[in-house]
Amino acid sequence: MDLETDSRIVMTLDAGGTNFRFSAMRGGKAVTETVSLPSNGDNLHQCLANLLEGFTRVKALCLDAPSAISFAFPGPADYPRGIIGDLGNLPGFRGGVALGPMLEEKFGIPVFINNDGDLFAYGEAIAGLLPHVNGLLEKAGSPKRYKNLFGVTMGTGFGGGIVRNGELFLGDNSMAGEVWLLRNKLAPAMNAEEGCCIRAVRRAYATQAGIPMEEVPEPKDLFDIANRSQPGNHGAAIEGFRRLGEVAGDALGNALTLIDGIAVIGGGVSGAWPFFLPSLVDELNGNFMGPAGKSYRRLTSVAFNLEDSSQLDAFVAGHTRTIQIPGSSRTLEYDPLQRIGVGMSRLGTSEAVALGAYAFALGQLG
Repeated sequence: MDLETDSRIVMTLDAGGTNFRFSAMRGGKAVTETVSLPSNGDNLHQCLANLLEGFTRVKALCLDAPSAISFAFPGPADYPRGIIGDLGNLPGFRGGVALGPMLEEKFGIPVFINNDGDLFAYGEAIAGLLPHVNGLLEKAGSPKRYKNLFGVTMGTGFGGGIVRNGELFLGDNSMAGEVWLLRNKLAPAMNAEEGCCIRAVRRAYATQAGIPMEEVPEPKDLFDIANRSQPGNHGAAIEGFRRLGEVAGDALGNALTLIDGIAVIGGGVSGAWPFFLPSLVDELNGNFMGPAGKSYRRLTSVAFNLEDSSQLDAFVAGHTRTIQIPGSSRTLEYDPLQRIGVGMSRLGTSEAVALGAYAFALGQLG
């Protein structure tokens, strides 16, 4: 898909719990200013009115008629039919709201709605970490290429999305990639999200520092404390991020066992990657213990931290060698190192979601 030369315009939306931000894209880039309106998530009538108003304003800013509307919206939802279910952060949505059909009737163009984790992964697969990795491999002369990507976002929650061979994998109920519902390694009675989000780091800091939650600094402050650029309990901050990495690594290990591809991380916590990514990759490279006491690798593939320059170099180099076809003079390049990599978003979370929404719409339009 050549997004840069496509002349069609797609209107998009960044749907937050507090504000809706509307814009339009052409050629993979924004072509209008952003229109921001309050979400009014507890008032369905006002919320829907603001959605119509926002897209109406953006349409008026477009030089040509938009071809579609495409955006991410919280679930649960029947995404293919555009029906939104009972939402936690937008409590006005109850009992099934046909948001997609409403917008189609109003604007007379197709409307596509997806989960933000799915669209984040799709954007990174199209123009983010996945092509970046493949470009490095090509430049190094490696025969290795990657076609599958698992994307996760860590912020107020823990979301995920799967791209398989260039296509977004949604599942039969639009629920594929729901990584937040995997088990929490450090608290098995809880789900993984409770160990892979902002509140998890704050909770761990409170425990380690021996203070109540209400006295815990904000996430940016915790990063600065871990970085020693702000006073505070350095050890507690480091441990909070380390624990997040361990739980996230366990969850990613379960997912990557099935997907066998590159993993990309975004979201509000992603800026603190120097403090959680090493423990995450260590978890992926950990071992299981057999009943006879013999250990074996958790993953068959070796996991590499793509943000660590030495690990990145080893990942790109692989173990490529030349082998000869038996009974022939022909030779082949062969790389026996089975490996996966984990890296951070190359686009930025919001940008990846917007690009994913744009590309998804064009793919559906044909």
